Amino acid sequence: MPSEFPPPSLRDLRDEVANLLKEKHESVSIAETASGGLLSATLLSAPGASSFYKGGLTVYTLPSRLAYAGWAAADIESYAGPTPAVVAGMAGNVRATLQSTYALCESGTAGPTASGEGRNRQPGYVALAVSCAAGTYTREVETGLGGDREGNMVAFAREGLRFVRDVINGEAKL
Repeated sequence: MPSEFPPPSLRDLRDEVANLLKEKHESVSIAETASGGLLSATLLSAPGASSFYKGGLTVYTLPSRLAYAGWAAADIESYAGPTPAVVAGMAGNVRATLQSTYALCESGTAGPTASGEGRNRQPGYVALAVSCAAGTYTREVETGLGGDREGNMVAFAREGLRFVRDVINGEAKL
């Protein structure tokens, strides 16, 4: 009987990203918040992951970002929710620290309720960044799933895998 992990909607993307990284002899590291480790776990479920996966962080809380993601106290004081700038900074820090070809970072609001005022604090919003030698690419996505926490977590991981695939393939724009 086939495993239920990773979720079926992530399997083809996992295989595509893993194969691209292996073929190019490149690597990826992950910093994730609202997907709760799903991005890393999905990539690690690919056979041969040790050849391309440099490491990952689940920095769900602001204190964990201070400890592990290169944040300073000023980042917490000025924090206004997930934004492209927030994830770009974390992606750059993680890429430099783990010396990977790419670093993918996501931060979003999974729900079921809003985490504050504004578009980026509503359930289903995610900010993504991929840092690489060419620069840091960012993308914002709204899943349309409302307060479906689990659905949003899977959607955030899917969007992250799509985004890193697009950057690897040269299809993303700075």
